[in-house]
Amino acid sequence: MNSKSTSPLLPAANPTAWLGVMGGGQLGRMFAQAAQSMGYQVAVLEPVLEPAATCPAGQVAQRLVNAGYSDLDGLDALAAQCLAVTTEFENVPADSLSRLAERVFVAPNAHGVSVAQDRIAEKRFFVDCAARSGVLPAPHTVIATQLDIDNIADDLLPGILKTVRMGYDGKGQFRVRTRDEVRAAFAEMGEVTCLLEKMLPLAYEVSVLTARGADGASVVYPIAENVHRDGVLFTTTVPGPNVSDDCAARAQRAAQAMVAELGYVGVLCIEFFVLTDGSLVVNEMAPRPHNSGHYTMDACVTSQFAQQVRAMARLPLGDVRQHSPAVMLNLLGDAWFADGSDSACDVANEPAWDRILALPGACLHLYGKDDPRRGRKMGHLTFIAATLPEAQQRLRDACLILGIAP
Repeated sequence: MNSKSTSPLLPAANPTAWLGVMGGGQLGRMFAQAAQSMGYQVAVLEPVLEPAATCPAGQVAQRLVNAGYSDLDGLDALAAQCLAVTTEFENVPADSLSRLAERVFVAPNAHGVSVAQDRIAEKRFFVDCAARSGVLPAPHTVIATQLDIDNIADDLLPGILKTVRMGYDGKGQFRVRTRDEVRAAFAEMGEVTCLLEKMLPLAYEVSVLTARGADGASVVYPIAENVHRDGVLFTTTVPGPNVSDDCAARAQRAAQAMVAELGYVGVLCIEFFVLTDGSLVVNEMAPRPHNSGHYTMDACVTSQFAQQVRAMARLPLGDVRQHSPAVMLNLLGDAWFADGSDSACDVANEPAWDRILALPGACLHLYGKDDPRRGRKMGHLTFIAATLPEAQQRLRDACLILGIAP
């Protein structure tokens, strides 16, 4: 196939049918597995800081390009190999995606990624899109200098101070109640530009996984309800036990409006807060498959990773129907130290997977990481069942086995 062709990229066993992914983590791994099941070969670009032997995506891809995300030779090698390129995380430099786009189809494109990787640009987009989406972000202000702290409006506190770039899984953010706490947090983060968001009366969080094709067609998955611990996603439940039909419809309409407004191609996850009065507030978006969408691998007709392949290969988008209620549990390195110890001299103990897999509806996904650490995502478990209460009970059973508080 000609990489410069604008015709649809069809599945093929032809060894020239390669897809590329920027990033070698677990999302790249699961993307590669989905792409390979559809007949593609996969090349992964990952910085040399992570050896191939420990790179989750590199373990399964047919080719690993060890190069930095801005390395021109590495980018050119990926473009020469592949028909299309995607990314597994939002902090890939937008300029790198633009360079790739000069030679191959890139989805999502540099614009969509650049909006999602900068909280100021992201909030501006949400505000500009509100007339179409029907939702707004939380009240917020930019904190770039000490003078900005002096000028904080009283009604923005208490709030959450977040770095504008590179924050994820609770990193790069502090809860603040007073201007003095803002000053202390701002100093601790090195006085990089931050965004202060007003804390709102949150009832729960939902995430909306959507996908849009190059032809403008879009699909949206069932609404996922999320629970976080220490800033990291703990569980995702679908259907969300607290999500009303009206709330789900509003969130889905908003997500599809946003993905269309961006002119986006690929899988996009948008997180919303549902407030105690039932109103909806948009929080943030991720231009890629998302942790909260992992349940789709076992509970939906088309997984989020197969959908990512379809979008970047300009194939028809897949059926998003959910065939079983599901609960997803993140497996952090903590589960390898269930006795409460994780010092350098302690030995990690493999969890009792035999007992876990004896539970009905248990689906285990490990990411090929050989260095368990507290807070590190090592894999996930999904429980599917005929009813949601059954799936939730299996989750509680698993937590007991793993030594995790349910």
